[in-house]
Amino acid sequence: MRDRPGDQWDRRVANGLAFLRRRLAGDYEVDEFGFDPELTDAVFHPLLRLLYRDWFRTEVSGVEHVPVDGPALVVGNHSGTVALDALILSAALHDKHPAHRYLRLLGADLVFRMPVVSEIARKTGGTVACNPDAERLLGGGDLVGVFPEGFKGIGKLYADRYKLQRFGRGGFVSAALRTGTPIVPVAIVGGEEIYPMLADIKPLARLLKLPYFPVTPTFPWLGPLGMVPLPSKWLIEFCPPIPTAHLTDSADDPLVVFNLADQVRETIQQTLHSLLERRPDPFGP
Repeated sequence: MRDRPGDQWDRRVANGLAFLRRRLAGDYEVDEFGFDPELTDAVFHPLLRLLYRDWFRTEVSGVEHVPVDGPALVVGNHSGTVALDALILSAALHDKHPAHRYLRLLGADLVFRMPVVSEIARKTGGTVACNPDAERLLGGGDLVGVFPEGFKGIGKLYADRYKLQRFGRGGFVSAALRTGTPIVPVAIVGGEEIYPMLADIKPLARLLKLPYFPVTPTFPWLGPLGMVPLPSKWLIEFCPPIPTAHLTDSADDPLVVFNLADQVRETIQQTLHSLLERRPDPFGP
């Protein structure tokens, strides 16, 4: 029998009430890092889905390069003044991957010192960007996402868009080598245009203890409205994995770590160039 017009809404209301009942009763599970899969699926991913699918019109390719099971280290470029690219990547990967895998993001210390933001980061599977946490997650068979450019990537000026910044000391490579985990480079085009940074007011940033204080075409001129991201067209491409199992004995060799980090960086940079050729208009369909 076909559902009556109200049946679908009845089920949604019933499911919503059941969800609230479980949350109030504490009938849900989190892991040792604070990850809450149920809350992520029910609240955070639907909100991010509206952004990546409808607002940014995101196209995802190369998902077949992400393992169906077992650990992998997903390494991406960072941009956008506000780190929406990490959240969009995690939601898009979960939706597009055949096994609907979660991406456990590694974030800067600042993220976990901010009220509310810290709680959200933990609930959605994030943890501090340090080798011990990364190795524990990889050792447990998780997908781990890292953005080695850090604040240098998201805080760069619009004039430097899609030019990868330095990858630090290659700590992410050491974590992959110690666990024999493949590295999957991913290139993200679109994030640079959502909040084009025209200037960085460094004295104000130091006063507020922030890594930068951005000036964009809409912020701070429009106040809270300036936080609405511009609707740029996004392209995300996962590249073929780089194996590391044969290099586990070289985790502490600076030359091996540097060369592998440089290989990952160059792969992402070349893929960015390719994606930009496919997307000549940043705000096109």
